[in-house]
Amino acid sequence: MEALTLSTDQKGTRILARTFFNQLRASGYTPHQVIGIATELLELVTTDIKEGDKATAVQAAQEQAPENRPHA
Repeated sequence: MEALTLSTDQKGTRILARTFFNQLRASGYTPHQVIGIATELLELVTTDIKEGDKATAVQAAQEQAPENRPHA
């Protein structure tokens, strides 16, 4: 049976998450507080992605606007 191997990025992400978790717990945060922090992080990332999508859509619309097209 072949062992599941993680890419370098996945390993780094896992190590960072574990380190962050261990530091939070060592600092006295409860498991429920850690969940709250993780939830807030997910909300921040979601907002960032949505704002990036909006910016991309605005940029694409501006590029398609007739005033931005070169005249032949």
